[in-house]
Amino acid sequence: MPVTPASKILVVGPSWVGDMVMAQSLFMTLKQQHPGCLIDVLAPAWSRPLLERMPEVHAAIDMPFGHGEFGFGKRRRLGRQLRANNYAQAIVLPNSWKSALVPFFSGALKRTGYVGELRYGLLNDARRLDKTTLTMTVQRFCALAYAADAPQPSAIPTPVLSISAAGVDRALNKHGLDKEKPILVLCPGAEYGPAKRWPEEYYAEVACYWLAKGGQVWLFGSNKDESVTAAINTQTDNRCVDLAGRTSLGEAIDLMSLATHVVSNDSGLMHVAASLGRSLVAIYGSSDPGFTPPLNEQAQVLRLGLDCSPCFKRECPLGHLKCLKDLLPQQVIAALEQAS
Repeated sequence: MPVTPASKILVVGPSWVGDMVMAQSLFMTLKQQHPGCLIDVLAPAWSRPLLERMPEVHAAIDMPFGHGEFGFGKRRRLGRQLRANNYAQAIVLPNSWKSALVPFFSGALKRTGYVGELRYGLLNDARRLDKTTLTMTVQRFCALAYAADAPQPSAIPTPVLSISAAGVDRALNKHGLDKEKPILVLCPGAEYGPAKRWPEEYYAEVACYWLAKGGQVWLFGSNKDESVTAAINTQTDNRCVDLAGRTSLGEAIDLMSLATHVVSNDSGLMHVAASLGRSLVAIYGSSDPGFTPPLNEQAQVLRLGLDCSPCFKRECPLGHLKCLKDLLPQQVIAALEQAS
């Protein structure tokens, strides 16, 4: 059965917030190619609030496996349960061998993905990844929507999360917030590691600048970021609203949609801010904005471009973290003033 405009397509999604935001560009591309297609996304349960805000997604299917769990039997059972959906195509975004098992057992006729961990057989449309041509993660995702020999499109659709006013109001009421004063959102965490985290004292200085202008500052992050956001808030005499670990992902998305500006490390929340069209200052240390840039024309990327970066390490291998420590608060403040 060929892929037609009315086909059902299964996408095995990535396991990181930022990558899932960028995957929306693939969903949008599939809809451009096959306007009536139904896209189901198999992904970790945490990603459901993101997928629910992507109009291109027909259904989110929770992946019932723990991170890194092989679970061959579980994958086979899930794949067989999905056979009734008669998928014309499955697109596998992760590169692991195990991630291709559910599509294989689902009976999807065309199973597309990069070779990754030698997945010949599991994938019958296995692609060799040319990293020199597809330099960005989002390009690599979107290329899988086209035939292997098709020319790459000149433009990639920009992720746009759909926000409801009712959802925003619920989040405001739940957390006792208001939107009367201009809101600066700070996202000082980075799940990947310390080499992507701008110093907390620098974030505090930026917060104090915004508070002195009469605005309000909201600190976002997961429960793993609570010590960082607490330290920032302490340095501002507790004048910020510390939401780290207090909001669900859905609430964080809805509240971030109200931001006047966002300052963020290269993190999942940075990509969320970009997809919401916020005025964004994105700070890069060990990572490369050429590989995972914020997909937002309003975004300003700040990086020093030292000889030792990007190193893509979780911790600075040289021990000095100059790529972030030498990027001073005044540079971020200047970027905010330029965007105002």
